[in-house]
Amino acid sequence: MKRELTCVCGTISPNELGFCQSHEHLAISKGRSWEIDSNLCIDNVEKSILEARLYRQAGGSTILDAQPGGCNRMTEELAEISKKSGVNIMAATGFHKLCFYYNNHWIFSRPQEEIAEFFIRELTEGMFIDADIEFAKTQITSKAGFIKTALDSVNLTSEYQRLFLAASDAARITKRSIMIHVEKGSDPLKLLDFLAKNGNEPKRLIFCHLDRACTDSDILLSILKEGAFLEFDTIGRFKYHDDQTEAALFRKLAEAGFENQLLFSLDTTRARLKAYTLGAIGLDYLVNTFLKVLQRSGITRNQIHKFSHENVLHALL
Repeated sequence: MKRELTCVCGTISPNELGFCQSHEHLAISKGRSWEIDSNLCIDNVEKSILEARLYRQAGGSTILDAQPGGCNRMTEELAEISKKSGVNIMAATGFHKLCFYYNNHWIFSRPQEEIAEFFIRELTEGMFIDADIEFAKTQITSKAGFIKTALDSVNLTSEYQRLFLAASDAARITKRSIMIHVEKGSDPLKLLDFLAKNGNEPKRLIFCHLDRACTDSDILLSILKEGAFLEFDTIGRFKYHDDQTEAALFRKLAEAGFENQLLFSLDTTRARLKAYTLGAIGLDYLVNTFLKVLQRSGITRNQIHKFSHENVLHALL
C-alpha cells in the first residue's frame, strides 16, 4: 500500500480519509458538457463551499471529484473549496466522454504517448489549469490523485482505445487507480479484459454507475469476481429507481460475498446540490438519509464502514 493519498491541498494519511463519497462533482466550468446539459456546470465557488461544509457537518470527510483535467475541471477552485470547507478533495486527471469536448480539442489530435504524459504529469508534478481547448502549459502545485476515464456506448472505437491505452500506461507507471464512467449500452467486461491485457490489475479498476447503466446482475458479478470495484450512485435519483431498490442491490452483492468491493456516492450535478438548486437532495443526502435506508435493508454498520472507508483505501492504494 502507498502510505499517503494525494489530495488537492496535499497528501493525507489513510487514517485521515474518514467517510468518503467516491464519485462527486463540485467545480465544473461552462463548456461543451454544459451546452449538452446545463446541469453540468457547477461554477459558483461560494455555493460549492457551502455544499461541502454541509457535507462536513453531516460527518463527511473526503470526496473524490471525478471531473478530469482538460474537461472544464476548475482546478484552483477545488483547492479553495477544500481549504475553506475542511473536506479533503481528491481530483482526477484522465478523460471523459468525447461528446463533452469541442471538435478542435487536443484530446482528438494528440498521440497516445503525449496524452499519457499529460496524465502522468498531473499525477506527479501538478495539475494544469489551461487545458480545456489548447494543450496544457500552466501547472499548479495541486496534484491529481487518480485517473478518470469514460466508457461510452460506442465502446472501444479507435479513438477510445487510444485514450484508454494512455490511461492504462499512466496508471501502470504511477501505480494509480483508474475510475471508469460506464454508459448504458457499453461493454464493461470487454474493457476490463482490454485493460488487464495491457497490464492493469482489476483491483486498481473502479467501474462507476452500473447500478443504472446495467440491469444484468450477472455482469456485475462477473466484474466483481475478477477483483474490480463497483461504485454505485443511483441514490436519490428517483427517475431511475427508489432508494430501497438501491439498498437491495447493495445487500444482494454483499450477501454474494463482495462487500469488500463496493463503493458509494451521489455523482452530484448542479440539479442535485441544494446550494445551487432549491429542493435538491444535497451532498449530505447519502450521510443523512441513505445510510438509514441501507441499515433498514439489513446492511450492517461494519459494511457501511467498508463502503465509505476501507474499500476506498483498497481501491486507491
